[in-house]
Amino acid sequence: MVIKKERADYHYASELGGIELLDANFHKQNFSRHSHEGYTIGVIESGAQRFFRTGSDHVAPVHSIILVNADEVHNGCSATEDGWAYRAMYPLPALFENISEELGLNQGAPYFPQAVVHDQQLAQMLRLTFTTLNGSDNRLLRETLIYSAMVKLMSRHGKSKLAFTQANIDKKHLLLVKQFLDEHPAADISLAELAKLAGISACHLLRQFQRYFGLPPHTYQIQSRLRLAKKLIRKGLKILDVALDCGFHDQSHFHRHFKRAMGITPGTYAKAVAANSIQ
Repeated sequence: MVIKKERADYHYASELGGIELLDANFHKQNFSRHSHEGYTIGVIESGAQRFFRTGSDHVAPVHSIILVNADEVHNGCSATEDGWAYRAMYPLPALFENISEELGLNQGAPYFPQAVVHDQQLAQMLRLTFTTLNGSDNRLLRETLIYSAMVKLMSRHGKSKLAFTQANIDKKHLLLVKQFLDEHPAADISLAELAKLAGISACHLLRQFQRYFGLPPHTYQIQSRLRLAKKLIRKGLKILDVALDCGFHDQSHFHRHFKRAMGITPGTYAKAVAANSIQ
């Protein structure tokens, strides 16, 4: 199957704190390295996708499941000449934390060590969940499928985050910088000022921040700005106002970064928001 047309349809499920959904066909789209505040859980419907995650490249063929942890840096492009199609959801860590607590596991949000998994039963369950969330207004059915899919995903492929945390690493100074960029994405701040905030040298901050978070501070700031931009678009703000409020130089600058990370333009995303009444 040749994917001739780029298409990305966004939807939103209001259940369980809200889950963003994507149904897309891509051929030439080349996603820049970026991250999401939620997990990426996707099923390849046709073709194959190549993407970077956890320090190496991976290929997800048709019927496989893509797993990217929340805030984990990744990119994406076609692994074949014919492009790829997939459906995905982006649940926030809070959803998994609530499920873990309800199950009595008390392990918090999981860590998925494998970037690509081959689990036919789970893939079919995820497909049913995507289809139902897109076409049914039965709240009981929708929530049941989300819960069932997430529980199965955690039990089969999730691990405790603690098991994958390097011991004896003091990241307090780096977390201060990350927190600042998360809470003040539009701030016009220099590397020297961030280094002063952290109490370390600019050179050390630049090297260590990328080591632990996968992106240099400037690129991470762009991701924080894009997250804020999506929230402002969902509130109905005009694209130009969103661009300026988020710290982008102009609408063109905002458009370019949004398209590279999301696969669609801010205007297209705004239309999807209006069509799906994303809150």
